[in-house]
Amino acid sequence: MVQIKKEQGSKKDALTIAGVDYSSRLLVGTGKYRDLEETRLAVKESGAEIITVAIRRTNIGQNSDEPNLLDVIPLDKYTLLPNTAGCFTEEDAVRTCLLARELLDGHDLVKLEVLGDQKTLFPDIPATLKAAERLIKESFKIMVYTNDDPIIAKRFEEMGCVAVMPLAAPIGSGMGIQNPYNILTIVENANVPIIVDAGVGTASDAAVAMELGCDGVLMNTAIAAAKDSVLMASAMKKAIEAGREAFRAGRIPRKRFASASSPLDGTIF
Repeated sequence: MVQIKKEQGSKKDALTIAGVDYSSRLLVGTGKYRDLEETRLAVKESGAEIITVAIRRTNIGQNSDEPNLLDVIPLDKYTLLPNTAGCFTEEDAVRTCLLARELLDGHDLVKLEVLGDQKTLFPDIPATLKAAERLIKESFKIMVYTNDDPIIAKRFEEMGCVAVMPLAAPIGSGMGIQNPYNILTIVENANVPIIVDAGVGTASDAAVAMELGCDGVLMNTAIAAAKDSVLMASAMKKAIEAGREAFRAGRIPRKRFASASSPLDGTIF
């Protein structure tokens, strides 16, 4: 179950994934930046603590003659989340996770995605289910990328994934939350963290995801491809915090007609 950790004398709460508490509910990727320095600055400004890295595309030590991402994303400061981005088969995804564990001295928290085709980058659900089953048997803690199907999301939870990550729209599309009702249903049925993954384009999209009750949002393109990535990282941090507070506060119900801010009921003239 998603745990909310209340701090003494504070209304802040923590996100718990696989038994570890995080103060930030924004997870960010490391692809598409102009260089490692921009990556460092944007990640720092975002306030994120969990940082995803595509093992098949990023050097974290496997290539000694190339710049190392870990020089700007140190493991003593951030939780690295290796992911299987670019994997289109069960075998490739499993192999990539095993490589990540070897490179990171036994690290077992990974983001699993098995893609279905090059055009949409939608997940191949049958292959993802098979890969998740194998990796869980290998003692990995799986945060799984999936579509916005509440039935499939629940199945991933029941098989032992530590977080479920439904897409809000196609990866990198910036289209925002396209089916809020499916996301809401996934959240209402969940006993593990639900992290929106893919489709966020701007700060308001992130806020909507949090207002629906999602436990966090993972994004890369929305920050890295912005005209000012560092400024966008700051905006996303604030949007996540505002959306979470709005969800906890409880919004007023939508009504068709007006309701006076200062009602006259019970007043004496």
